[in-house]
Amino acid sequence: MNREQFFERLWQDFVVMAPQAAALRDRLSATGEPVENDHVAFRTLARPALGIEALERRLLGFGYRILTDYAFPEKKLRARAYVLEGAPRIFLSELLVDELSPAARRILEGIAAEARGRVPEGPEVFWAGRLWAPIPFAEYELLAAESEYGAWLAALGLRPNHFTVSINALRRLRTVEAVLEFVEQAGYRINTSGGRVKGSPAQLLEQGSTLADRMEVEFAGGERQVIPTCYYEFALRHRDARGRLYEGFVPASADKIFESTDRTR
Repeated sequence: MNREQFFERLWQDFVVMAPQAAALRDRLSATGEPVENDHVAFRTLARPALGIEALERRLLGFGYRILTDYAFPEKKLRARAYVLEGAPRIFLSELLVDELSPAARRILEGIAAEARGRVPEGPEVFWAGRLWAPIPFAEYELLAAESEYGAWLAALGLRPNHFTVSINALRRLRTVEAVLEFVEQAGYRINTSGGRVKGSPAQLLEQGSTLADRMEVEFAGGERQVIPTCYYEFALRHRDARGRLYEGFVPASADKIFESTDRTR
């Protein structure tokens, strides 16, 4: 599988979970806007075979290099960014299971143990989905009360959490706010946690996002519940004093972007 096929397969999985993204891409394209992907992000667990270090070897195999690490202590997450010239950036994050309550840790340890031996060796791990049996909805709610991130992962598994439109590549919609207005006019809701636009030109990165789509998902015993799935993000990168385009991420902004999948939004 080459890199182009990898991203196409990711997109196919993503739009099943976020049909709004396919609709918005089509709307943007219909206005003559070139839609390019700034980055794609994934969620996982700090556990053997599932954590950042375990997954990243597939990315390094495509030629990506590690850019930098990030910490999100309030959400009990760590993350790492990867870059490759001429390709979308990649953002891997993981939930620090050991920092959760015993009840939440027990649930996540259970799914990690069940996934062991089922994790694909190739790049298809990034759209493998749930590698464990559906958990009870009560356990999903318990996780969500402590970590919306953990609940999302337990319910949906390994797959793209979001794709991101590069505003730098757009011709007419040149600001995050202009893109968000376009999105709202199309009938989709915006993540306003921390403000509509996260970041600033001074931080060299501005971001915004939709709220996640909601879909019916199966839980243990055949119970079906509607929960948040995936969302579409929009990013505008600025140049530093040396004229170099900023490649990284802003933790304070990413912290609020994570909340695009919160059930209460």
